[in-house]
Amino acid sequence: MAMGRTSNPMLTEEAFKKAAAARGGAGAQQASGEGVSTPRSRTSEDKMSLQGTVNKCFILVAIVLIAGYFPWTTFSPENAAAVQGYVMIGLIGGLITALVTVFKQNIAHITAPLYAMFEGFLLGGVSAIFEAQYPGIVIQAAFLTVAVLVALLLAYSSGLIKATENFKLGIFAATGGIAILYLVNLVMGFFGGGMNFIHAATPMGIGFSVVVVIIAALNLVLDFDFIETGVEMGAPKHMEWYAAFGLLVTLVWLYLEILRLLAKLRER
Repeated sequence: MAMGRTSNPMLTEEAFKKAAAARGGAGAQQASGEGVSTPRSRTSEDKMSLQGTVNKCFILVAIVLIAGYFPWTTFSPENAAAVQGYVMIGLIGGLITALVTVFKQNIAHITAPLYAMFEGFLLGGVSAIFEAQYPGIVIQAAFLTVAVLVALLLAYSSGLIKATENFKLGIFAATGGIAILYLVNLVMGFFGGGMNFIHAATPMGIGFSVVVVIIAALNLVLDFDFIETGVEMGAPKHMEWYAAFGLLVTLVWLYLEILRLLAKLRER
């Protein structure tokens, strides 16, 4: 299977290529040495597997839930500032560990759990704030996120949705466009401006959120395809943590966008 694009910046083509090449190079070096036994790097135990990646993803999600418990239980409507520290730590810590993981995939078994912890702080705080404004919204957003994940996984596994090159290119372009739009809005906010429709509970604002949720969800399909390709390439075992990390990045984005969409619908 040819390597294709993925719009998830964490699951880049170069990541799996370099990892697979490094594993192959290490095996070649061992084979050219004493040569008395088959190098361990060539055994199936040292190769990335789909089941191993799924297991790591469950571990990271569990860490998110455990870490999110602390800001969730700390928050109260009378003292909303109590979770601001968690949110800031989660935001900054998550960004730093994400960057480290991208450039140091071989230590993803350390940085990915740390990233999950920071995202738990962030999501726990943000979710508590939304829940105070719109009771019941968090469980709805969580359920919808899981439902979308399962539905797309089944659709991908059954072949109902195929990650063709044109499909990948379209999602890649759409995701990049959304990222640029958010960045421009952030910069405009520093000067007292901004694109109000992004946050407004208007038909246009709701429509925008629906589109973003769809794009975020379709990124899961690209992630599934990319992980499958990495398994076929025989990427090293540590890439399971890296791939699970990439999936978590998409799931966090999807959950936040669903939360935003539900909040707009509640306001209407």
